[in-house]
Amino acid sequence: MPDLVVAGAGMAGLAAAAQARSRGADVLLLEKGDRPGGAMLLSSGVIWRHREFDRFRAECPTGDERLQRLVYERLDGALDWLEGLGARVTERETGTPFTRGMRFDTRSLTDELERAAGGARLREPLRELPGDGTPVVLATGGFAASRELLREHVTPEADELMLRSTPWSTGDGLRLALAADARTSAGLDEIYGRNMPAPPARVGEDGFVPLAQLYARHASVRNANGDTYEPRTWSEIDVVQWAARQPGARAFYEVTEDALGEHVRERTVADMIELAEAAGAPVTRSDGVVTVETVAAVTTTLGGLAVDEHARAADGVFAAGQDAGGVSTGGYSSGLAAALVLGRIAADAALGV
Repeated sequence: MPDLVVAGAGMAGLAAAAQARSRGADVLLLEKGDRPGGAMLLSSGVIWRHREFDRFRAECPTGDERLQRLVYERLDGALDWLEGLGARVTERETGTPFTRGMRFDTRSLTDELERAAGGARLREPLRELPGDGTPVVLATGGFAASRELLREHVTPEADELMLRSTPWSTGDGLRLALAADARTSAGLDEIYGRNMPAPPARVGEDGFVPLAQLYARHASVRNANGDTYEPRTWSEIDVVQWAARQPGARAFYEVTEDALGEHVRERTVADMIELAEAAGAPVTRSDGVVTVETVAAVTTTLGGLAVDEHARAADGVFAAGQDAGGVSTGGYSSGLAAALVLGRIAADAALGV
């Protein structure tokens, strides 16, 4: 029998398995999907933390301060660890002055972590917890791909949401841990995602990052009934959470011509609108105003299992990544950072290190 079972081969699961193998453990790494990497592989590859802990707390006020402190204090060392494994760094800055971190090539990152983890058994979900006392790290990605759970916890418009992630994150970790008497965290009703070009736009996995419509602060945002919303956060996480609960999960961005040249990092508003239009989104121009119809797209869920500072959810059951809630709730922080840090912590705790 293995020393440790890890369910899920995204960032958290790969990090947990790689950490455990570095300790000399025999690890069984199971992946429900047909490839490793999870949502990490489809992401921009930026792994970051806030430069100041007080800002982290202010931006994610309902998160668990113990877990946030772990991410804040341990991420820099974890990034060095990734680079030491051979993962290719493409940028050493985040592009945002109040955060620090690195951007990795996600293909290289996945490959090097999988190599260090000893490989994953694909198309093999963990269906039940081991009955022999073998510890388990649950890293199955939350429940972003479960319409049923999204409808129960997040929005009655769940069927209208676009999935901006893999199709395998359907709440397996949540189900298994709750059956073992684990508890849920705050924030089960919160998601991270982006507003994306609405149908009939064609949005494949290669469009998840470039097609994101990230200019709500430069637009007038309304729903189909004409109700408006004023963005409150730099990340616009609040905008997508609002849109997810509107009729059809739709938000309409109205941009005046003088705002088209505004920059959001390296892109202009006009750049993002042009990409949406090229993908087939409903875009209209009238009297100096450009209107883009968007749909809320869920990347990950933010709530999940309540874990302690050892990533323990229940006796012999540990959780990391989006299966562990309580890091980003109430706001926005790097999900990859939390997955990386808590994945390694979970492995060590499960092995008694």
